[in-house]
Amino acid sequence: MTRASDTQGGSVVLSKEGLPGWLDPVVHAVETVQPVQLSRFLPPSDGAGRQSAVLILFGEGERGPELLLMERASSLRSHAGQPSFPGGALDPEDGDPHGDGPLRAALREAEEETGLDPSGVQLFGVLPKLYIPVSGFVVTPVLGWWREPSPVGVVDPNETARVFTVPVADLTDPENRATTVHPSGHRGPAFLVESALVWGFTAGLIDRLLHYAGWERSWDREKQVPLDWRS
Repeated sequence: MTRASDTQGGSVVLSKEGLPGWLDPVVHAVETVQPVQLSRFLPPSDGAGRQSAVLILFGEGERGPELLLMERASSLRSHAGQPSFPGGALDPEDGDPHGDGPLRAALREAEEETGLDPSGVQLFGVLPKLYIPVSGFVVTPVLGWWREPSPVGVVDPNETARVFTVPVADLTDPENRATTVHPSGHRGPAFLVESALVWGFTAGLIDRLLHYAGWERSWDREKQVPLDWRS
């Protein structure tokens, strides 16, 4: 069974069967990467934090491999206007946060936020849980292959400003890469793609995936983009 279907209570499986060959380096990275290689912010040892999940969905578009992203509505209290992966907090019906709960949550949130059909998504890997100190979320990144693409778009404009895909070729293009500098002094990777500045947690995950998949190209880390103090 390679289809991840029925996000409410049904079985949600991980399968590497039938994936396109270009995903092999990503699969290898997922299987070998250690938590500290992804982020210096790891979940609190006391179990604190709100369990959540994001869907890192790889598809194949007109320009080859691509990722699905969304831009959060500018009216939201946290991470307003920020591009991100679809995702959010686990609901009780998603099930065990330490079992397949994050898989179900990632698909459910992606469906709620972008309108995608979860039955066309093949989940193939899970990265180590990471922590976002500013929001207290413990995030499980779930990786999927968009085996049967379905139409996507804004479902609720109060939550989402737009839904879009980004070719991996644009993410690896050195011209589209920069380092963000937050007023707090924190620096992090960023991508200037599809009229958006992808930064923060999402950019950090993309940066590490490109690196450990061997797709990263040399880029100018001194090229800086200042962030607004409200970010």
